[in-house]
Order: sequence, then C-alpha cells, then structure tokens
Amino acid sequence: MSFTFGTSNGSSTASLFHIPQNHVPLTASPMLEKEWRNMEWSEEEREKLMACVSSFKPMKESVSQARVLLIGPVGAGKSSFISSIQSIFFGRVINCAMVGSSSSSCSFTKKLHSFCIRGSGEAMSVVMCDIMGIGDGECIGLTLHDMLSVIKGHVPEGHKFSPDQPVGADTEGFISNPSMNDKVHCVVFVVDCSKVNSYDKSFSATFEQLREYISHLGVHQVALVTHVDQVCEATGRDITQVYRSKSVQQAMTKAGELLGMPTSYIVPVKNYCSELNLEQSTDVLLLKALDHILQYANLCVLDKGN
Repeated sequence: MSFTFGTSNGSSTASLFHIPQNHVPLTASPMLEKEWRNMEWSEEEREKLMACVSSFKPMKESVSQARVLLIGPVGAGKSSFISSIQSIFFGRVINCAMVGSSSSSCSFTKKLHSFCIRGSGEAMSVVMCDIMGIGDGECIGLTLHDMLSVIKGHVPEGHKFSPDQPVGADTEGFISNPSMNDKVHCVVFVVDCSKVNSYDKSFSATFEQLREYISHLGVHQVALVTHVDQVCEATGRDITQVYRSKSVQQAMTKAGELLGMPTSYIVPVKNYCSELNLEQSTDVLLLKALDHILQYANLCVLDKGN
C-alpha cells in the first residue's frame, strides 16, 4: 500500500497531515454547573482503580496479556501516557518511554517498543506499544502497511521503521504466524486537546479511513484527548474540573468529529510532563483512562475467541 502518514524529504508523496505547532492559549473557560460525567477523585477511588488494573486478566486463558497500541500525531502525548501510567505504579514520576518535545514535528520514537506495565515488581497483564508518531514536512512518517503489520502481530520488538523498507517476510525477526499474544487487542488514538481545532482538514478523512481498516481486523478502538490542563485555566489549576470545563467538552466533541468516533469512546487525560511528584487527581484520571482501554481490549479478545 502506498498510503502514508508522512514523507521523507524529497519524496513525491504529499504529506497527509499538517501538524500545527501553535497551542490554543490558556483561557478562562465557561464552566458547567455539574460534571457531564460522574467521577470520584478520592484516594479510595485511586486505590480501587489501581487494584482493578493490577488484577486485570484477558478473558481468554490463551491470551496472557492485552496488547494496546497508541497512535497519533507527533507530540500528542503517546509516550508520555505510557510513562505516566508506569509512574503511578512505581510511586514516583519516571520516563520509561523516551519522550520528545511536543513542539517538534519529528517523532522521537523510531522503533516499535513494547512496555509491560509493572506493579510491585511484577508485570501486569497489559502491554502498551509505542511506535512512530505521524510525521510532517521533512520528517518520516509511518505507512499504513507498517501500522497494520504491527496490529496483525507481524512486527518484531525493536524493529526500526523506514518507508523505503516496508515490513515483510524478509524483515529480520518477522513473525509469519502471529498468535493472539502477538496481535494488538485495542488501538488508542491520541489527540492533543490544545491543537484539536487546528489540525489540517485531511486529518478527519485519513483517520476515518484508518479506523475502517482497523475495524476490518476486528480490533476495537478508543481515543485519548491529552493536555486538557492546557486549554482551560480551571483545569490547569485543578484537574478535577475537567468534566465541568466547556472548553474540554468542546475539544472532546471536536476530537470525535475528527476521528469519526462517538464521544463515549473518548476520555481526557493529563500526563505527567514537568512534575516531579505524583498527584492523586491526575492519577485517578489516568487510571480511569487505562481501565477504559482495557475493557475494549477484552472485548476484542472475547470477539476473536468466539
């Protein structure tokens, strides 16, 4: 397939995306009288969610771990989300997934990296896969062929992607007969809340086409809207106001329109970026998002088991 998400310099293929570098300025957003989604922000809720995620098991004995693939534009927060989740279970802020700058149009991640989330020293039954972000301009992007190869389970760990060398039977470590443990069970689209209104018009058509290909594989899809603390003064001060912010609500609606996805599949998150210490409410929002993802991963496991 010649369908690509980005191009290298000098390529005759036009880039399908213009990734905006400007963020929406932080403003005083109108607030709703009450949350449009019910949330509990207590330490008890945090502990409950941690226990739920830690004890998660795919609903099929032959599948040992749920594999989750994060995809989206460069700088949207894919690697930061993985590191933020792992930070919660480490008890301190860490960067297990290498994170680049959100202001760069070039993806910091070049290879397929799979991260086993660990709690109390033991690996949990969830693997989060990090791949190249969608590129722009002179940066290399990921082809649809290679992305679908990851989802199908053909791509070996550590494979370095190149548009000139598509994944195939001659790829070193190529998995010719992938098991359910090699395949992706849930695809998570990651969109930057502060840029959602300025993505190029081609964004919607391209991602809807991508979602159609993924749906044909029987893989469920959800979405994360990141950087919700950067579009509203209230959420910037207090993340528990996220479901009362009209700016965040509108951004999530816009993300749904761009992705061709109902808002019920989309959840907001605030990743750990500049912080050195964990914060209870941020943990709750992140854990809620991971629990949301795992429910859909389990649906895929069940669907493919029937």
